Amino acid sequence: MKDPREFCTCTDTKCPNHPVNHEQGCSLCILKNLSRKEIPVCFFKSIDHEKPTKDWYYDDFAALVEVAKKDGKL
Repeated sequence: MKDPREFCTCTDTKCPNHPVNHEQGCSLCILKNLSRKEIPVCFFKSIDHEKPTKDWYYDDFAALVEVAKKDGKL
């Protein structure tokens, strides 16, 4: 398995949960997101389309997917 620090697309390296700040890979980020009912930034960044909402919740990811599908990006 690759080191998460090599492929993490999140640019918020000041976040204590970012893989560059500890040795637990993506686990801390995932746990934080699950507790907040959010989707990790890397999922949003995997879709090459402008995010239509300001937040990172499940509904925001669903909206991004729908817009990207409508625009033929998925």
